[in-house]
Amino acid sequence: MKGFLVAGTASGVGKTTVSLAILAAMRRRDIRVQPFKGGPDFLDTGHLSRISGRTARNLDTWMLSAESNISSVMDATHDADAILVEGMMGLFDGKSGDSEIGSSAEIAKLLKLSVVLVLDASKSARSLAAVVLGFEMFDRDLSLAGIILNRVASERHYQLLKTAILDTCKTPILGWLPRESSISIPERHLGLQTSEETIGREESALQFEALAKLAEKHLDLDRLTALECGLDLRPNTQIASSIPQNLVRIGVARDHAFSFYYEDNFDLLRQNGAGIISFSPLNDSKLPPDLDALYLGGGFPELYASQLGANIPMLASIRAFISAGKPVYAECGGMIYLSSTLTTADGITHPMAGVLPFSMEMTDKLVQFGYVTVQFTRDSLLGPCGTTVRGHSFHYSRIANDASLPTSYSVNYSLSGKQQAEGYVLGNVLASYIHLHFRANPAIAGHFISASCNARTASTICP
Repeated sequence: MKGFLVAGTASGVGKTTVSLAILAAMRRRDIRVQPFKGGPDFLDTGHLSRISGRTARNLDTWMLSAESNISSVMDATHDADAILVEGMMGLFDGKSGDSEIGSSAEIAKLLKLSVVLVLDASKSARSLAAVVLGFEMFDRDLSLAGIILNRVASERHYQLLKTAILDTCKTPILGWLPRESSISIPERHLGLQTSEETIGREESALQFEALAKLAEKHLDLDRLTALECGLDLRPNTQIASSIPQNLVRIGVARDHAFSFYYEDNFDLLRQNGAGIISFSPLNDSKLPPDLDALYLGGGFPELYASQLGANIPMLASIRAFISAGKPVYAECGGMIYLSSTLTTADGITHPMAGVLPFSMEMTDKLVQFGYVTVQFTRDSLLGPCGTTVRGHSFHYSRIANDASLPTSYSVNYSLSGKQQAEGYVLGNVLASYIHLHFRANPAIAGHFISASCNARTASTICP
C-alpha cells in the first residue's frame, strides 16, 4: 500500500489545500486514494471526500486506541491503491505541550507513514530553511519524506527558497503551490464552508480541475505516489458477521444544515445490521418510511434556521416519530433542531421542533471546546450505566433558559479538567453537545441497534 501523511508546521499553513491538490491529481491518474483526516475535524473531512471521490475517515490517537485507528484504516482501504492522511495543527501539536499524544506525528508513527511537510512561504525567505532544519532535528524517529512550499509568490521566490533550504537541510523539496484564489474555500465561524455547500455547483468541478492542474505543474507527483505505507494493510480476512443486513433502518439527517458525522460511526452501525437512510430536514416534507431510529448530527442549523422552522410538515413528522417512542440520538446541531427555539446571531428567534424544552441561542465565541471523556450515569440507548467513551465538543451556542431534563452523561473535559452533567434524556431521545466517536467504544453501535429494534411497534426478531 502506498501512502503518506501531509503535515504542517502550524495550523493555517495550507495542509488542506495541498492535500486536495494531491488527491485531485492522483484521481486524474486513476489512482484510488483513501483519505483520512487526523483529529476531530468534520469540515476538512468533507472536502477530502469530495475531491477524492471516497468517504474520508477521522483518525485520532487520543479519542481512539491504536487498534481502533488501524481497524479504521484497514476497513476503509480494502479496495484502495494508496492512503493520504491530512494531519491537524502543527506536526508535533497534540493534546498537551509536553506529549505527542493526539498529534499528527503519533499518527504517522502508528501507521508507519512518511511525512510530507507543508510550509507557508508567503512572508518568508531564507529563514524558512531554519524552520525545516528544526523539524528535521526535533524527532529523528520520524521520517520526513519531503517538503511542499505553499503560497509561494513566484518562480523566482521559489528558487530563492529552494536554494536556502537545500544548502542547509537534507529533506527534499517535492514542489510548491502559488497563492491562487480559484482553489480557496471560503471560511466562517467554525472553519471552512462545508463540502455540502460546494457539491453540485459548477465551481466544484472548476476547483477540482484547478487543483489537479496546479499539482501536475508544481508538485513532484511521481515521487509522492511512490511513497509507501510501512504498515501491513492487507484486506481483513475475518469471517463475515452473521448479523442480518438492514436489521433496523436508521434515518440520518444529511443536507446543508446537518453534515457533521464520523463516518466510522456509520461503518460500525452497518456492521451491526443497520441500514442507513439519509433524509433532509431542509427539503423533505416527511421522514422516510419504516424507520426504526433517527440520528441527527451536527452542522450549521443556525444558517438555515428560517428554512428549518418553516418546514412544518417535517417538524410534525419528527414529533410524531418521537411520540411513537422510537429512539432518537441527536448531537450538537441535532439537539438544537429538537429544541423549542433558536435565536440566531441577528437576534431573530426561530421555532424548532419543540421536542426538547430548550431555548437555544448562538454566541460570539466558543462555549465549550476540546476532547472529552464521557461516562454514562444511567442506562441510555447507547449503553448501560458505567459505559465510557470519548468524543469532542465544539460549539458556538448555549441553552439560554432554565429548562432542565434528566442527564445521562458525566463529561470530563481533558484540557480544562472541568466536569459537567450532560446527555439530556426525554423518553427515547438522547441529546448532547458532544460528538461521540463510536470506535472509542464499538459496543455503543450494538446498543443503539438493540434499542432501535426493541422499540419497534411491529413484531420482529431482534438480537
